[in-house]
Amino acid sequence: MVRIVVLDGYCLNPGDLSWGGFGGITDNVIIYDRTPQELVIERAQNADIIILNKVTIDKEIIDALPKLKYIGVLATGYNVVNCEYAKKKGIIVTNIPAYSTESVVQHIFGLIIEIASGIGWHSAGVKNGDWGRSPDFCYYKKDIIELCGKTLGIVGMGKIGQRLKDVALAFGMKVLANNRDKTGEGDGYKYVGLDELFQESDIISLNCPLNKENEGIINTKTIALMKPSTILINASRGGLINESDLAAALNSGRIRAAGLDVLSTEPPTSGNPLLSARNTVITPHIAWATKEARTRLMDIAVANVKAFLAGKPVNIVNK
Repeated sequence: MVRIVVLDGYCLNPGDLSWGGFGGITDNVIIYDRTPQELVIERAQNADIIILNKVTIDKEIIDALPKLKYIGVLATGYNVVNCEYAKKKGIIVTNIPAYSTESVVQHIFGLIIEIASGIGWHSAGVKNGDWGRSPDFCYYKKDIIELCGKTLGIVGMGKIGQRLKDVALAFGMKVLANNRDKTGEGDGYKYVGLDELFQESDIISLNCPLNKENEGIINTKTIALMKPSTILINASRGGLINESDLAAALNSGRIRAAGLDVLSTEPPTSGNPLLSARNTVITPHIAWATKEARTRLMDIAVANVKAFLAGKPVNIVNK
């Protein structure tokens, strides 16, 4: 009988979804809310299939799991798995593509609008009595920005980047895009080099996967290209940003603000400089986590396993 072990299922399903789809595949399913790294080998020892989100699967762990045939990552990003070594060992690795596009785009614009309009900030002020003490019918203690006419620079034009472009155009924004070596114009936007994107954009959104080439792409050098009024948004991977450099830029007023849903270490350590940096809005990696998106993720994860067991695997990331 096929044995499936879910190593860290809580963030996908804190109790409002069902694991029944996996139970329909086999009766031998074990689900852990969380697995410390030192217990991965013990818990996955007899598994044919492991399902995970942020647990790291390296060469040592793969070598210690001789029965393992399949690794299903409960996310679009799969850098937690040594995919090349898994391939050498004949282990298929799959991911979950395109399940959270609408939710992530919604969250990105939530960060943008919070920074541009200060909705939460002003609401807190009202509740603290600031409006009641105002001599005027309204009060505002920081600039409010109109998005129409502003330029949004999108780094990474996958499904999320494409959808983000559509929403930006609906707001009346101009769009610049960067996606590896692509050039020319698309539907309502044009491709430019990174330097031009950093120089010309009023708002920059990072929507690319993390790799060796773009790690720390936001740093003192690239920030120096940006306008002082720039707003930086990151709902992709924390490692795209040199956090000390960004914190210094925010604290000095070199750029206007940052809206972040991801950090380099999650949960963050108390020493992360962005936690105390000026003009930041930080959310706890929840852009993907609407119930609708998580339901789609669960359904795709089950379908991936079924396709693998039927001999027709899909969404393979280590072909």
